[in-house]
Amino acid sequence: MTEPRDLLTRMFHAAVRAAQPEHCIPAFLPKPPKGRTLVIGAGKASAAMAQALETHWAGPLSGVVVTRYGYAVPCRHIEIIEAAHPVPDEAGERAAKRLFEAVRGLGADDLVICLISGGGSSLLPMPGPGVTLADKQAINRALLKSGATISEMNCVRRHLSGIKGGRLAAACAPAHVVNLLISDVPGDAPSDIASGPTVADPTYCSDALEIVQRYGITLPAGARALLESGQGETLKPGDKALSRVETHLIATPQMALEAAAEVAREAGITPVLLGDRIEGEARDVGKVLAGIALQVRAHNQPAAAPCVLLSGGETTVTVRGQGRGGRNVECLLSSAIALDGAKDVYGLAGDTDGVDGQEEIAGALITPDTLARAWQAGMPPRQFLDNNDGHGFFEALGNSLVTGPTLTNVNDFRALLIL
Repeated sequence: MTEPRDLLTRMFHAAVRAAQPEHCIPAFLPKPPKGRTLVIGAGKASAAMAQALETHWAGPLSGVVVTRYGYAVPCRHIEIIEAAHPVPDEAGERAAKRLFEAVRGLGADDLVICLISGGGSSLLPMPGPGVTLADKQAINRALLKSGATISEMNCVRRHLSGIKGGRLAAACAPAHVVNLLISDVPGDAPSDIASGPTVADPTYCSDALEIVQRYGITLPAGARALLESGQGETLKPGDKALSRVETHLIATPQMALEAAAEVAREAGITPVLLGDRIEGEARDVGKVLAGIALQVRAHNQPAAAPCVLLSGGETTVTVRGQGRGGRNVECLLSSAIALDGAKDVYGLAGDTDGVDGQEEIAGALITPDTLARAWQAGMPPRQFLDNNDGHGFFEALGNSLVTGPTLTNVNDFRALLIL
């Protein structure tokens, strides 16, 4: 049989490969228009999406997209701009203004192809009236540490923005807008992918206010005024400004899990898909996944070994320690502690974009001897978990998963293999 770590790694790479733009883009391309074709976009996968579009597009086009530093790929006709993630910077603010300039003056015969993927929220920081970039940076940092879900974070971001929540699509009118989205959010709601710059938003300023109050986040005066006055309201479903917008999900977390499941089947392992939208505190999710793995070992439920438990979604971390993060390694370390060296249980957790938290590390792997090796090295596992230092823990053991930029993003991937 294949070595367990190798099998887990192959499943992860299959999940990433299933979401590569070169495989997903061609089937969703619209017909060339009578007028111009303009390409805009934002996200960790946007540059790779632009490259794939250029390869398969018949006819002239131009455009501009913004991606994360280090994620640019060469394009002939589409300008690629790099900016910061997960905390926005001035380059992102300039890029957002460039996108607005690019869509100015479009006509009814023109076509806008919008390439959106995860990370676009941070990469397109255009503060709303009375809000500064420094305000948005501070709010973003607070949201990242608060334990808020990605849907909650993006609700706040949309209502403090001058470009998200459908505003960019409205600026494209009367042109035809075709959104091609790679989802990195649980449930695949288009308004949550990059905070929905080109789709309608069903939430309100009052929802954003409730979220910041729930997590005890202090808003700068300008941001609070924007929400309380209702001037930060987004475009809602049915808005005439969005009447010529169509949206397609071209890659999703579920597709990635199914690709990994096929690798497992080929290896004679039964895949058990637990869900593509699992949320919650990373350490709590880790405990639950470990509990299911132990149920397999003890009672052959929900499947008999050999099997692999596959799940996706986006967990959260309420930061209390001083460690290096991120959510996938925190989840996996919690699983390892709960498994307590259980025989024949192996695991992998990683972010499909190749970056877990703010580290250029995708995630990590565990084996039955992970805890024993840690204790032998003088590394109390619970101490690392309490310090939110999953990266420090796994890096010291040589168990980090490093991929470099994957040029796509369908969120978290978790696999527990029970032999």
